[in-house]
Amino acid sequence: MTHDLAAVEKQLAEMRAQLDALQEKVPSNKLAMVVFSGDLDRALAAFIIATGAAAMDMEVVMFFTFWATPILRDPAKKVEDKDFMGKMFGTMLPKGARSVKLSKMNMGGLGTAMMKNLMKQKNVASLEQMIAVAGELGVRIYVCTLSMELMGFKREEMIAYPALDFCGVGTFLGEAMDSRVQLFI
Repeated sequence: MTHDLAAVEKQLAEMRAQLDALQEKVPSNKLAMVVFSGDLDRALAAFIIATGAAAMDMEVVMFFTFWATPILRDPAKKVEDKDFMGKMFGTMLPKGARSVKLSKMNMGGLGTAMMKNLMKQKNVASLEQMIAVAGELGVRIYVCTLSMELMGFKREEMIAYPALDFCGVGTFLGEAMDSRVQLFI
């Protein structure tokens, strides 16, 4: 009888260990999103999804890289100590969410102006407002340090956002591996 009880306890301990191992492999209720595009329509989609997921109590992490990085530049901030290429990228790329354009039907800015006007008429939040809401909902934003370095952007020219940080791809991949949903926009 004692021998049977010891065997059952041993099996129970093995099952607990297996259950613990399985629980460690279950991804978190998290959305990890790469935001690569700097187009208005795609940035809107990214923030609509991010704020929707945060409203559903998901943890949300957005990784802004390459052409999406200028969306987070603060137009009111000016940085002086840039090299030639940094000044060129700074001049050629949009400065802030307000200056990004549609990916299609931009028509020299007319399409973008029409879309913004239509959004205002239909009480759809602007990209700037969506970024503010994302901050209120706790959406974390990572800015790719490689993109910053390549384009000559400085940390001090980025917007004031409550959960904005800078990292490389390794840090973001760590977040993505622990996420139930991964998206690329």
